[in-house]
Amino acid sequence: MRIAIDAMGGDNAPEATVEGALSAAAEWKDTDITLVGDRERIESVLNGRALPANLSIRHASEMIDAQDEPVKAVRRKKDASMVVAGRMVREGEADAMISAGNTGALMTTGLLVVGRMEGIERPALAPMIPTIDDQGVLALDLGANMDAKPEHLAQYALMGSLYRQKVHGMASPRVGLLNVGTEAGKGNELTKLTFPLIEQLPVHFVGNVESRDVLTGNCDVLVCDGFAGNIMLKSLEGTAGAIFSLLKEQFTKSLKTKLAAALIMPELRSLKDKLDYKEHGGAPLLGLSGLVLKSHGSSDGIAVKNAVRQARTALQNRLVESISKEISRK
Repeated sequence: MRIAIDAMGGDNAPEATVEGALSAAAEWKDTDITLVGDRERIESVLNGRALPANLSIRHASEMIDAQDEPVKAVRRKKDASMVVAGRMVREGEADAMISAGNTGALMTTGLLVVGRMEGIERPALAPMIPTIDDQGVLALDLGANMDAKPEHLAQYALMGSLYRQKVHGMASPRVGLLNVGTEAGKGNELTKLTFPLIEQLPVHFVGNVESRDVLTGNCDVLVCDGFAGNIMLKSLEGTAGAIFSLLKEQFTKSLKTKLAAALIMPELRSLKDKLDYKEHGGAPLLGLSGLVLKSHGSSDGIAVKNAVRQARTALQNRLVESISKEISRK
């Protein structure tokens, strides 16, 4: 397996990407990893450390910043680390690519450089959302496309189900459609037209799911358009952050509460870890002709390593080929 990592993407690059790549290369000797980016900056992070045999550097003289307009950046910065990594996938030099960089630019790289899978109209960004049952829910689309048609959402349902089967080993993932009510006739025109399309698919469809129930684990795949999905995701992230801030405020009010906090600190850390994005690695862009993973912008070395693990599992289970095969049957 050959995995290209955009070494310059993310808030903590290239330090985090280099550390994550080193850790992954040491863990999985059968995987060749290429750090794509400014050679001089990457080598300065290495600080004289020798590269393992399965880790190499591919120099790229440019990088795409968070402020860059995605389409213009991808088209004009031909030697940007993200674009070069995408080109490696397209040309067969790499089997997968990982980036923690600009999400819009990565989506554009996927579409313009890697290319869409035949039969797929809109690729989808599919991150994992933690749930109280520890299984998590794969939600798609959470921001790649602000507008969607019923046919797009039906494709998301099929791709999401296959991802959970191939990468997470679920025999029959439960697929839900994000809606304002659980009844089949609820929702706007988009969800009303999508419901019967998903019913016809070879997936375990459990019907409509309300956002308040997402964290309880009542489905394994949650289908929605990118606009509603991104709002839901940001609301969940904001709520979790606010709750932890309130807990910290309460537990530091007095000596009594500080002592109580000390007693339950292991449980609080466990709860925080359950909600930590670093444990999930990255979000796949499903529907592309090659495997592309988007890591969180604030990814550290642990998150980068887990993204490599995630990519390895997807490649071992031939995820892209499986999705392509199912789409071609429709």
